[in-house]
Amino acid sequence: MTANIFDDLFVLELANNHWGSIERGIRIVTEFGDVARRNNVKAAIKLQFRDVDSFVHVDHRFRQDHRYIKKVIATHLSWSALRTLVEGVRATGMMTMVTPFDEISVDKSVEFGVEMLKIASSDIRDWHLIEKMASTGKPVIASSGGSSLEDIDNLVEFFKCREIPFALNHCVSIYPSRDDELELNQIDFLRERYPENVIGFSTHEMTDWYSSVMMAYAKGARTFERHIDIDFEGVPVSPYCTLPAQADVWFKAFHKAKEICGSSSETKRKAPEKETRYLDELVRGVYARRTMLPGHVLTSDDVYFAIPLIHGQVSVREFTAGEMLKRPVSADGPINLRDIDCPYSNDLRLQRLVEDRGVAPSDGLLGAPLRRAASN
Repeated sequence: MTANIFDDLFVLELANNHWGSIERGIRIVTEFGDVARRNNVKAAIKLQFRDVDSFVHVDHRFRQDHRYIKKVIATHLSWSALRTLVEGVRATGMMTMVTPFDEISVDKSVEFGVEMLKIASSDIRDWHLIEKMASTGKPVIASSGGSSLEDIDNLVEFFKCREIPFALNHCVSIYPSRDDELELNQIDFLRERYPENVIGFSTHEMTDWYSSVMMAYAKGARTFERHIDIDFEGVPVSPYCTLPAQADVWFKAFHKAKEICGSSSETKRKAPEKETRYLDELVRGVYARRTMLPGHVLTSDDVYFAIPLIHGQVSVREFTAGEMLKRPVSADGPINLRDIDCPYSNDLRLQRLVEDRGVAPSDGLLGAPLRRAASN
């Protein structure tokens, strides 16, 4: 697997929204698998793995005043159940992904054949865990929420030195995030600083499933992440979670963004014929101010420029003055390529460009060679 595994990848973060129920977890996987398939997107369901017996200290396991501990215990699934969820994701055709929060969970991810790993924003300086994840050689995505620039620099360099595919998500770890907290300009910053890495957007916003993904894609984000959930059996859905219908909007916005953004930003676009023909109709042709005979050397005072540019006519782009007439021209008549004698007028390729298309090319293919030949 190479770094392009991250391109146009949607990471659907199931997290603990199974609430300790394998049936609920499979239902979430199935519903989002259907939405991803209908929208023809590359998606991964991301699970969270914790070895609860070692992850939560035994003396604190039953605390009710610590929100995180309370949720970890309340949503605990056995390793057997988690393996079933991984297999369920695989059965939908989506990619498998895990955020491991401890070293045992990394081993379980490998045992279950998980394809990608994720470093949570909270673990971006947990080098014991990061080293363990890197030892697997699996592609890794990290979220940058709350991190310092030094943290990110170290992480990018770490995975570069080990030649492990690594993507970095711009992330604001505020649950939920308001629009004015999204900071999408950070995508520009990360792309410029880490040009060799895929940059993504992990969001926890609560209001919009359309515009932010379009803007993030236009800025160059190529992997996208949201928490997902379903409205089922009266279980409250967190405001930062995405429901299947909202994911449908999200995916469609992504396709619209790709359509609008168009071709690669790495090269100059090639204009389609309908565009060049439209512009050619606005190009001025060279016309004679007065009747002139063969042998006359044209000056700028001898001609004027006007539309339309007609079949075989020299355009304003090619005329340089100094061309000699081979045939007589009448006042207000067009000066055609075949009417003049100069180094470029005998170029058969250029003649065909003018004659076959009926107008001078608007892409500069004719004008530049003519000027170069005339100056030799």
